[in-house]
Amino acid sequence: MAPVLLLALLTPAACGRLAGPLSADPGDAADRPAPVASQPGGSADPAAPEPGDPADGQSPEPGDEAVALPDPCTLVRKAEAEKLAGLGLDDGRPVGDTCTYTAPVDGPTAQVEVFVGDGAKKYLDIERTLGHETRALPGVGDEAYATADSFFVNASGRWVAVRLVRLNDPEENRRPLESLARTVAARL
Repeated sequence: MAPVLLLALLTPAACGRLAGPLSADPGDAADRPAPVASQPGGSADPAAPEPGDPADGQSPEPGDEAVALPDPCTLVRKAEAEKLAGLGLDDGRPVGDTCTYTAPVDGPTAQVEVFVGDGAKKYLDIERTLGHETRALPGVGDEAYATADSFFVNASGRWVAVRLVRLNDPEENRRPLESLARTVAARL
């Protein structure tokens, strides 16, 4: 009897006939009002231009322009990545707002990753959300933090994160990471 009852309960859900707010049946959607999301500035129309947007006919305010992001492979040079990793590394491979230096496949494991822009800030936010220990780096950029394997620098409104991947005691990397953080902040 239990298998028949279970089958009777699951069949309507599997066929898309589950009633209520979780229903995937498009017929049920007509019973609910369409959501209206208010855009910043109070406009309910997502296509409406924002104040200061060139589409609204107004000039952007000073400081509204996006902050130009530096080239991540120039921000941390190959020689600096090699010094941080303590090994020879292949040339940096840029992809979007990142640059990755990797150790040759026939040698020890090492990698240096450089992130610029929103991805760098998001990386810091994720580290904090996961409860990873972050410590402030006073006197570096406008604000800077470090973890056991990474550093994060904000200077002139631009975020940079550098992560070191090595199979060693992370404490060995602390000073080299902090030193490179100061160098990177000076370049921003």
